[in-house]
Amino acid sequence: MKTLQPTTTLEDQRIPVQAKLAAAWTSLMFLVIYIDYYHLYQPGEIDLIRGGVIFEFDISGTLMSIFFVIIAIPALMIMLSMTLPARVNRATNLVVASLYIPVMVFNAAGASWDYAFFYALTIGVEVLILAFILRSAWTWPRTAPSATMPTSREADRTLPQA
Repeated sequence: MKTLQPTTTLEDQRIPVQAKLAAAWTSLMFLVIYIDYYHLYQPGEIDLIRGGVIFEFDISGTLMSIFFVIIAIPALMIMLSMTLPARVNRATNLVVASLYIPVMVFNAAGASWDYAFFYALTIGVEVLILAFILRSAWTWPRTAPSATMPTSREADRTLPQA
C-alpha cells in the first residue's frame, strides 16, 4: 500500500497595508472606468452624448473636470497609499474613502429603472471596496516600542563620531 505524502501548506505571506490599499484603489478606479464604459452600451446613450448630455447633465467643461477629478482621486490614492508615512496614509485613506461612498452612490443619478440591477450591483461592489479600504486603514497594525530597542537619543550616542 502506498503511503500518501503529507501535502505542504501554502504559506500566507503578510501583505503590507499600503499594498492592500493601493490594490483596492486600483480595483475601484478600474471599476469606475468600466462602469462608465458599459453605460455606453445602453440603447440611445451615444445619441444623447452626441446631443450634449451625459447622465441627464449637459456636457460642459465643468462636468468634464468633475469627471476627471472623480477618476483622478483613486489614481492618486494608489500612489499615495504606497508613499505616504503610515499616520498620514491612514488618515488620508479614511477621509477619502468616507467621502467617496456618497460619490459612488450618486452615480445612480439619472439612471434608468431598466438598468436598476446593473447600477445596484456596480455601486454595491464599489461600496464594498471602499468598506475594505476603510477597514484596512482603521485596523492598521500598530507596533509598540520594544524594550530592547534603543531610543533615538541612545542610538545617536552609539553611532561612530566623524
